[in-house]
Amino acid sequence: MRGRPQNKITMQRIDHPLLSQSLGSQKTLTSFHFGTANEHSAQPKVYIQASLHADEIPGMMAAYHLRALLEKADAAQRILGQVVLVPVANPIGLAQQLDHKPMGRFELATSENFNRHYPDLCAAVLPKVRGQLGKDAAQNVATVRRAVAEYLQAWQPKTELASLRKRLVSLSFDADVVLDLHCDFEAPLHIYTETPCWPKIEPLAKLLGAEAVLLARNSGGLSFDEGLSGHWWQLAEALATELPEAALPQATASATIELRGEVDVTHALGEKDAKALFAYLQHLGVVEGPAPTLPALPCAATPLSGSQTVESPVPGIVVFAAAVGQRLEIGDTVAEVIDPINNTVHLVRAEVAGVLYARIARRYVMAGEKLGNIAGSVPYRTGNLLSA
Repeated sequence: MRGRPQNKITMQRIDHPLLSQSLGSQKTLTSFHFGTANEHSAQPKVYIQASLHADEIPGMMAAYHLRALLEKADAAQRILGQVVLVPVANPIGLAQQLDHKPMGRFELATSENFNRHYPDLCAAVLPKVRGQLGKDAAQNVATVRRAVAEYLQAWQPKTELASLRKRLVSLSFDADVVLDLHCDFEAPLHIYTETPCWPKIEPLAKLLGAEAVLLARNSGGLSFDEGLSGHWWQLAEALATELPEAALPQATASATIELRGEVDVTHALGEKDAKALFAYLQHLGVVEGPAPTLPALPCAATPLSGSQTVESPVPGIVVFAAAVGQRLEIGDTVAEVIDPINNTVHLVRAEVAGVLYARIARRYVMAGEKLGNIAGSVPYRTGNLLSA
């Protein structure tokens, strides 16, 4: 058992004002810090944020219940490293409504996805660390993190959105594990993570009971989670001829956790997810206590490049034949699309075998629109693997 950290304090709440672009307007990001006082020294460190897509509320509910567990553990001095919790990661999107509808995925001012366009940290720090790394893996990790910290300190955001991105990355870049809590329209619980992160994330997938796990090595778009983990394996590849094997480890493992569908907001589900996240913190050794027994994973991890984006070639009323979480074979009907004017029914079928891990909530589509996603096991897609 490692020694208890010194200079313990109770939970800290920190309010981070975002850049204001308009007179009389100011938004604030709030973070809660549990464990050791010095936020940039104590390890292990885990960073958890919820609802970066601000209209995806299940993560907020999980964070609400997780906070209670963390406060109790912190008061008992059971947090051996540090945990940073951001229960509302996007105050900008949370305040956006248009025609009485929440608009939490894209910023209205720029049409940019709140979960894209994060810094390419490999490109930013590679020139700085080249020639500065050696055989000591721990020292190499510290050197890279110092370079990232210097880059972030020099970054001068010019917009409210950029200031939010900088603050989120600044809170999380030195974490051992970064968890980004999202949800889909209608879905079972599923996880996206980079392939090099999977060994660290697999225990969490088991504790959460994930019904699909999608793996990729740079899925495109510079999403928040991959922005925090991607530069580690990218730097290791770029410096492979200069460094001994394993001299630059995967120091940050990140994942996007899709906590089912948009309407799956209940105390029962929030408590269940919070308990699983807390058990994972115990597994990592961040929270003192017996390591949890890991159940079997309900699914096999599959490549994101093997997933089918199910689309309708025709417009009409959508009647799903397949339920979320259902295992489909090639040729199975996913949905009927009905044209009530011409009295026709078009059957949309699965083109890969796998779990239907997401489907839309609307029941009318135009031609070419997405209906859902199936987690196939055979890679066949290339390029940007994420939706807009």
